[in-house]
Amino acid sequence: MNSSDPAPSPERPPQRLADLVGTVIALVTLTLPFFVIAHYSSDSVEVLQQITYPLPNQRE
Repeated sequence: MNSSDPAPSPERPPQRLADLVGTVIALVTLTLPFFVIAHYSSDSVEVLQQITYPLPNQRE
């Protein structure tokens, strides 16, 4: 056996920080558009009234 080869480590490196950063990025990506839209949308919405015309009576 060659003694210069490093032995494989049975433990996985801790990935808690990567999981936390990924979760924060996902939450910001999903929620930020709603906050931006709510911030820049106007509070008063002008509703246009449709003009209605009386229809001629078809009955005789």
